[in-house]
Amino acid sequence: MKNILLVLVTVLLMSGCATWGGIKKDAKDGAQWTKEKVNHGAEYVKEKTE
Repeated sequence: MKNILLVLVTVLLMSGCATWGGIKKDAKDGAQWTKEKVNHGAEYVKEKTE
């Protein structure tokens, strides 16, 4: 019984680490995506106001 509990706790901790890594990656990619959208919007406005 102790072994099963130990395995479950280990699996939960490992999946939590993977989830945290995914959150950090998504946050980093989100900043890049936002920059691209802002630049695209600025180009659109520049084209329409010329």
